[in-house]
This record gives sequence, C-alpha cells and structure tokens, in this order.
Amino acid sequence: MQPSSTAEIVSAYSPTTRLLVFIGLILTMIMGALDQSIVSTALPTIVSDLGGLAHMSWVVTAFMLTSTIATPLYGKLSDMFGRRPLLAFSIGAFLFASLLCGMAQSMWELILFRGLQGIGAGGLMTLSQTVIGDMVTPQQRGRYQGLFTGAFAVSSVTGPFLGGVLTSALSWRWVFLVNLPVGLFALALIMLSLPAGGAEAKPRIDYWGAALLSVATAGFLLLFNSVGTSLAWTSPLTFLLLGASMAVFLLFIRQERHAPEPLISLGLLRIADFSVCVAATGIMSFAMMGSMIFLPLYYQLVLEETPATSGLMMLPQVGTMMISSVLGGYISSKTQRYELLLVIGVGIEFSALTMIALCAHHGAPALYFLVSLGCLGMGMGIAMPNATVIIQNSVPAHMLGIATAMMSFIRSLGGSLGVALSGGVMALTLQNGLRALPEKIDVSTLLEQGMIAVQRLSPTMHGEVTEAYKGAISASLSVSSSFMFLAFLMIVGLMIRKSRSGKAG
Repeated sequence: MQPSSTAEIVSAYSPTTRLLVFIGLILTMIMGALDQSIVSTALPTIVSDLGGLAHMSWVVTAFMLTSTIATPLYGKLSDMFGRRPLLAFSIGAFLFASLLCGMAQSMWELILFRGLQGIGAGGLMTLSQTVIGDMVTPQQRGRYQGLFTGAFAVSSVTGPFLGGVLTSALSWRWVFLVNLPVGLFALALIMLSLPAGGAEAKPRIDYWGAALLSVATAGFLLLFNSVGTSLAWTSPLTFLLLGASMAVFLLFIRQERHAPEPLISLGLLRIADFSVCVAATGIMSFAMMGSMIFLPLYYQLVLEETPATSGLMMLPQVGTMMISSVLGGYISSKTQRYELLLVIGVGIEFSALTMIALCAHHGAPALYFLVSLGCLGMGMGIAMPNATVIIQNSVPAHMLGIATAMMSFIRSLGGSLGVALSGGVMALTLQNGLRALPEKIDVSTLLEQGMIAVQRLSPTMHGEVTEAYKGAISASLSVSSSFMFLAFLMIVGLMIRKSRSGKAG
C-alpha cells in the first residue's frame, strides 16, 4: 500500500532528490505547455506541405480531445499504482507520438498521431502538479505551485515564437522532434530520482466508468468545437449530439455511484473547498480562453497591427504573470491566506477583463490594452497557484492524484466551452452587424475568409466592416468578463463561509 499521510510521503524525499525531481517536473510541464501553443505557428507551413486545409483544425482538436479524456484516468491510476510508472508512461507515450508526428506524411496521419500525443500529454501537467503536492508539505505548496505557474506562463507564450523559429530555420517537423531531447532528459531525472512508491494489493479499475467518461467527454468536446462552425446552433444534429452526450454522462454518474473503485470520487464534491474551487477554476478557464482567442484578431483587424506585433502585445500578460506567480506563491506560503489571495487574484482578473472589453468597445489605443493585459497576468499569477493549493490541501493525501486530475479536467472542459460560446456570440453579433450595413455584403465570405476578405473591400466598406468586427469581439469579451465575475462571487462566498465557521469554532 502507498503511504496514506502527507508526512510519510514528504519524508521520502531528500533535499537532493527533491531538487532533481523538481527540475524533471519543470521540464515536463514546459514540454506540455509548449506543445499546446507551438504548433499554431507551424500550421500554415504544414498545410502547404501535407495538404488538407479543410482538416487543419483537427490537428489541434484531436490533441485536445484525447488529452482531456486521459486527464482523469491518469489521476486515478496514479493513486492506485503510484506516480512514477504513470509519469513514465505519460512522457514515453508523448515522446513516441512526437516522433511519429515529426515523420507524418499526410494530414490524416498527423491528426492520428496528434491524438496519440494527446494521450500522453493528458498526464504531463496533472501528474507534475500531483507529484509537487506529494513532495512538499501543505504549507509549502503555494511557493512551488507558483513557480510552476510561472514556467507554464512563459512556455505558453514563447511557444508560437519558438514554433516560428524552428519552422523557418529547420522544418515544421522539428516543432515535434524538439520534444525528444527535452523529454528524454526529464524522464531520466524522474526515473532516477522519484521514489517508486507502492501499488494497491488488488487494484480494481473502473473500466466501464472510463469508457463512459471517454464517450461523454468526446461528445461534449466535439459539440463545443463544432457548433457555430461546421454545426449550426439550431441544427437537429446539434441537439442530438448534446442529448446523447448528456445521457452518457448521466450513465457515467450512475456507474461512479455503484463502482467499488470509482474513477472519479463523487464524495470529493461534498468537500466545500474542493467543489467550489474546482467549479471556479473551470469558470475562470472558460473566461480566459474565451477572451484570449479573439484578442490577436482585434489587434490585427481593428488596430491594424502586424501578426508579429500582435504577438508581442501579449508579453505584458506573461511578464506580470511570471512575477506575480512567484511572489504570490512565496507570500501564500508565508501567510497561509490562500482564500484571500485567490479572491484578490480573481478580482484583479475580473477587473482586467472588464477593462479589456471596454477598451475593445471604445476602440482604445494599444497602450490601454497593454496595461489591462498586465493587470490580467498579475491576477492569473496570484489566482492559479492558490486555487491548486486549496484543492490539494482539502483532500486526503491518498486522493491527491484524482483531485488534481478532476481540477485539470474541469479546467479543460471550461476552456473548450469558453472558446465555443464566445465564438458563437462573436459570430452571431457579427452577422447581425454586417446584415445591418446599408450596402449589401457577402456575409458568408467574410466569416469564412476573415481578414483576407476585409482587406479587399473599398475604404468606406472596410471602415464599416471593421466597426462590425469591433462590436462583435467586444461582445464576446463582455461574456468572458461576466463569467469571471461569477467565479469571483463563488470564491468570495467560500471565504465568507470559512470566516464564519472559524469564528464559530
């Protein structure tokens, strides 16, 4: 059996072991974070080489689909069999699929290999955060999770730049092959330094639960990523896919209630700290992904910035997020005021998203966006590590893996839904704005070709269409701001409840 108490688990790590494992985990998280963003810059070159423009989005969707499905499986299995074998399998599967992606000869091969890569990627960040939770005491988790958040922030934003450099200097295939040396070094450090741990004497795997969760998640993600584009909002197929996904999900809940060793412990949802923070994390991801996806389009279309400049305009968010995550983690470890810091972080995020929405609505100069993005990064750096710490500290040590995995799973689903809903709001608002123009315009062509079609318009029509885009994007940003306010209210409610219970005690 694995150690059940936090003290027993933490004592298994010497200072040297902790340092080596930490380096390996940082490299693992950087690798996982980079792979979510590094491919986007290389996609146009990949399409010109392999063809298959109509299926280009599936290079991203296939990865997201399988990684989201795999996340809770890694969490539960690591609680049953130990962290090291699951982490080794996750990194190994990711590296093997990266090699296959680098050797792909057709778009469909690349899509298939990206799906395999997502199976490995589903465990990279979740297991890295879980092992950190094992390595340190609950009082120290804020500091270490803050460092991880900073590494994640830098990796996420440098990904597109690194992808462009590798594609231009070498080949798009090196976008995937670059994972091999980094991953092999991280795997060596982890395998040599991370204690093996123990497995349950007779582990019982919930195969039916895994199958039902996979089908339900696949259905929801396909729906979220297709509605408004390849699927109409009012299409019978949309309602059929929604109904089928919900039915399978209800069957999954029923299975988890009766399974001897459930894949997801529904009992964790009775823990207020856990359930509120997991739900708030999903809503925060919903708001963040829904807003960030359209900002580069606004910069290039409304502010008339170049693609390179629009990428650089995201740097204030990364810089402040990196600084605040490290400082916030240090402060939270010293003060232990996780709920208060989380409220402050989410409050800053809500204020920043509101400022960004107002800037977009009024067509503010670039400087106002830069300041707002700096504030947004500051809030993210404070909120993200403290949310993780509250979730991990609220559950027993032997359930740390599944608790962290449930957080990652809900966060991924929230992000997918945020992109879909914000995209739908933008598309609907844009269609209404374009149809209201005095001069008739081909709406379908503008929605399909975007900036290319706008650049072909006459100066007068160009200005009117740009105004329509400005209103549509600001509407989607307002949706994100509203959901972030909901997350803020949930965290404030949690802090008030804990404050009252503390006084009563």
